[in-house]
Amino acid sequence: MPLMPKRVKYRKMQRGVTRGKASRGNTLFYGDFGLQILDPGRLSSAQIEAARVAITHCLKARGRIWIRIFPDRPVTRKPADSRMGKGKGDVSHWEAVVLPGRILFEIAGVEAMIARKALTLARYKLPYRCRIVAREAI
Repeated sequence: MPLMPKRVKYRKMQRGVTRGKASRGNTLFYGDFGLQILDPGRLSSAQIEAARVAITHCLKARGRIWIRIFPDRPVTRKPADSRMGKGKGDVSHWEAVVLPGRILFEIAGVEAMIARKALTLARYKLPYRCRIVAREAI
């Protein structure tokens, strides 16, 4: 089942703008290693889930993972072969808006080499540039 809100106040939303840098969620909070995004953009719930599965598969049953973003913005699509007009389309999927500097995933409880490998595999699943960050103490 994809990540999506249980309920929302309004079904449909406008796109808005993605400018600036992340002022919140841009430092490691839970884990020792994290994946930080370097470009502004939108991540769909399918992309977030694909990255999570890649990390989980690499870590096997060790360590702990935190997902620091949540897809809370609805994206609408009109059906194929429908004429113009007749209102906004139905919600097709959910996205998370991310700004540069935002931490996407965090990992703790595994060796540095394994954590870096897992986060590298997650990077391949995402359409934006990302970097791996670590705590200063390590």
